[in-house]
Amino acid sequence: MKKFEIYKNIRKQAIIFGLPISLFALIMVSILASLLVIIFSFSFGMIIGALVFNAALYVALTRITHNPQIFQTSKAFPKIISNKRNSGIYYVQD
Repeated sequence: MKKFEIYKNIRKQAIIFGLPISLFALIMVSILASLLVIIFSFSFGMIIGALVFNAALYVALTRITHNPQIFQTSKAFPKIISNKRNSGIYYVQD
């Protein structure tokens, strides 16, 4: 008999097929678009291309979900942390 793990972090973020709701919606739109392309272009290459594209998109989105540091371009903390108020007046000319 199979055991199913209970997903207890539903308040944190809902997950469907390992993706958050917004990314799951993106992949569903991609699948619907590829189905329309397949219906209107009876080509075997187009069918294989759509399947490969959807599979690659799913793999890429799950990788991005599990490792969000891939697209982080800025540093997490500033170089200088100070409690002084910034008045916006610079006393030294550039």
